[in-house]
Amino acid sequence: MESLLDVSNLADAVLPLIRTRADLYRWSTANEHGRQMHDAVEMLQAAAQTEDPAVVFAVTQKAIASALKVIMRADDSSGIIGDACRALLDLHPEVAARATPPVTKLVDWMMTLQFDNECDYFHLDPVAYAPALGETGIASYRAKLADVVARLGPRPSEDKRWTGPHSGDWFSLDWNAQRLAVLDRDVGEIIRTHARDRKVAQWFLDTAEALAEIGEFELAIDWARQALDVGPGHQSLKAGEYWCAMLAEHRPVELLAARLEVFRRWPSSSTAARLYRDVGESWPQHRDEVMERLAVSPRDAVLFALLSLKDAEYAWQLGQSLALDDDRTWSDLVKAYEKVDPLAVLPVLNRLVLRELVETGAQHYQIAARRLKKMRRLAAGSEYATEIDQFIAELREANRRRPRLQQEFDRAGLP
Repeated sequence: MESLLDVSNLADAVLPLIRTRADLYRWSTANEHGRQMHDAVEMLQAAAQTEDPAVVFAVTQKAIASALKVIMRADDSSGIIGDACRALLDLHPEVAARATPPVTKLVDWMMTLQFDNECDYFHLDPVAYAPALGETGIASYRAKLADVVARLGPRPSEDKRWTGPHSGDWFSLDWNAQRLAVLDRDVGEIIRTHARDRKVAQWFLDTAEALAEIGEFELAIDWARQALDVGPGHQSLKAGEYWCAMLAEHRPVELLAARLEVFRRWPSSSTAARLYRDVGESWPQHRDEVMERLAVSPRDAVLFALLSLKDAEYAWQLGQSLALDDDRTWSDLVKAYEKVDPLAVLPVLNRLVLRELVETGAQHYQIAARRLKKMRRLAAGSEYATEIDQFIAELREANRRRPRLQQEFDRAGLP
C-alpha cells in the first residue's frame, strides 16, 4: 500500500496547479491556468519515472478528476487546458500498468469517466489499458459495455445517431468497439467498426490506420487508396497523403506513381512540394506538367517556386505573368525578391500599402507604416527616394482625419 505521506506530498505539489477558483471564462486567464496545468503534468510524468507507481497513480487519478471539472467552466478555445487533460489521460494507463490497482476498481473508473461524467469531451483507449487490466479486466470491461448497450435499448439509425438522447453514449460505445477490435487484432471486426457504411473517405482512412496498427500494412495501403475515390475532397486528400506515407515505408517503388496521382487530383503548392521532395533526380521530367497544372492557381504556383524550388526570380516572374492577386503571397515574395532587385519591389509595396489602408485600425496602419519604411530603405540613394517621400506626404494628407494613422507613421520615423 502506498504511503499516505508520499501521496500527500505529491498531491500537494501537483493538485494546486490543476485546481483553481479563477474566472476561467476569461480567455487570457484560462490560457494562463492551462500553462500551469502543463507544469503539473510534467511533475507527474517525471514522478512516474522515479516514484512509487501506486503514489503516482493515485495522484494522477485525482488530477484527472480536477482537470475535467476545470475544463467544464473554462474558455479553452486555445486548447491549452484540453491538451493538459489529454496528457493526464495518456499518463493514466501507463502508471496503472505499473501500479496494478484492483482491476474491478479500474474498470469502474473507466466506465464512470466515459458514461457517467458531466465532461464528455474525452474517451479512454482500452488498448492502452490492456496491460493493467489483463484478460480478466478486459472481459469485465466488455461485460460492462454490454450492460450499457442493454440499458440504452435499440440502436438509433445513422441519421439520428448524433441527435438522439444518448448520442454521446453511442459514440463512446462505437469508439470502444473500434479499439477492442484493434486489441483483438480482428481484421473483419476492424473493417466493420471503422468503415461503417463506407460513405466518406475518413472512414476508409480510419480503417487503414487501425489495420496498420496491428501490422496489416498491405491491407492498410489498399484501404487508404480506396479513400481517394470516395470524398469529400479534403478527406480523400488526407487519405492520399497517408497512402503515400505507407508506400514510402513499405512499398517505396510505388511511391512516385502515387505522388503523381495525388498531385494530379489535388494540384496545390503542398502536393507539388511533396512530389518534388520524393521525385528526386527525375524532377526535370515532371517540371512542365507540375507548373502547368499549378498555373491555374497563381498563389500555389508562386509559393511552390518560392518555398520548394527556392527560386525567387522564377517566383517573381510567375507572380507577374500569372497576375497574382494575393497580398500575403506578394508580401512573402517581396521579402525574397528584394535581395535580388530591391527597386523592382517598390511598385508592389506601393500597391500593398494602398490596399492595406482601405481598412481602418491600428494594425492596418502599423503594417502600412512598416512597408513605407521598407520602401524608403530600399529606395535610399536612388532616383525613387524623392518619389517615396512624396507618396508618404500624399498619404498623410489624404488621411489627415485619421490621427492614429499619423501617430503610427510618426512612430515609424516617416517624414
